[in-house]
Amino acid sequence: MAATRRSARISSRASTQDAAEAAKAATKPNTRKRKSVPEPEPSAPKTPTKKQCPFAPPLTPTTSALPLNGTKGTAHKSVTRLADPKFSNATLLSPETSRVIASRNVEAVSPSKAPSIGVRTTTTTTATILKEACDHLIKVDERMRPLIEKHHCHVFSAEGLAEKIDPFESLVSSIISQQVSGAAAKSIKNKFIGLFFPEGQTRIFPTPSEVAACSIERLRTAGLSQRKAEYVQGLAEKFASGEITAQMLHDAPDEELMERLIAVRGLGKWSVEMFACFALKRMDVFSLGDLGVQRGMAAFVGRDVAKLKNKGGKWKYMSEQDMVELSDKFSPYRSVFMWYMWRVEETDISTLE
Repeated sequence: MAATRRSARISSRASTQDAAEAAKAATKPNTRKRKSVPEPEPSAPKTPTKKQCPFAPPLTPTTSALPLNGTKGTAHKSVTRLADPKFSNATLLSPETSRVIASRNVEAVSPSKAPSIGVRTTTTTTATILKEACDHLIKVDERMRPLIEKHHCHVFSAEGLAEKIDPFESLVSSIISQQVSGAAAKSIKNKFIGLFFPEGQTRIFPTPSEVAACSIERLRTAGLSQRKAEYVQGLAEKFASGEITAQMLHDAPDEELMERLIAVRGLGKWSVEMFACFALKRMDVFSLGDLGVQRGMAAFVGRDVAKLKNKGGKWKYMSEQDMVELSDKFSPYRSVFMWYMWRVEETDISTLE
């Protein structure tokens, strides 16, 4: 299967009819609303406004950012699998082989043995985990009920957990998106893919080994800066050498994941947090450095965020200690709580989802 897929990547050509249909489709206006996700490093996040993306932390809009012509974020038939808020619940694709990395299918597990598989001791599944999370949030704080009833959290739904995600593409996309608008990032990513799959070929995301073998000069022709080209090539080398693998990303404890990815040039703490939440579907991630979350939490507890002032060049809608004390109550579902805090002030996180 991998060999067939690889052959298709290299040799498949679009028919004249397919090309015509693609050209026709390209002329249709894109009605999906996208906002930019600026991410200067290492300066502090900018003050968010309603319906604008507040993220400006370290280095990367992660996870399902910029789902262009690739496998990431692609919906597939939902298969009920074991799930656990303390682990990755994503369906990952190995970037080099497209091998699927995921938790065990429930149907393949004997009920008597399910609790003893690996270190997992849960009977929770991908079909039930979001409801369990929402029930927990409401139990902790009844004020969560109207938010949950109004907004459906697709990220951790059965459909969201069935999406197949290429972690290499996700991380490269986030590096591409740093400090540029969403439209610019989309354009650069299309040109980047075009370096490996010219017009007429099936355009999917290149493998790490392909990117690692590409010169910095050629990578820059896609619109990448010198630094971003180095970041992308360095990341590709780590995947190609096996230093970073989809299996490791899926299985590593939170602390190890943070340590391994922060060591990669071009990735910062906020970037890894977003990757863990949106790409790996870990449900107990919480970002203290995200101003959209900070603003939403302040409004959630009844503060008038419109009257809060910028003191000393840094916005403080809420202290980090207050954020920790409040968010810890919602563990082990802090990722879901964080997602709803973005919803409080209508923060646009479309480039992350």
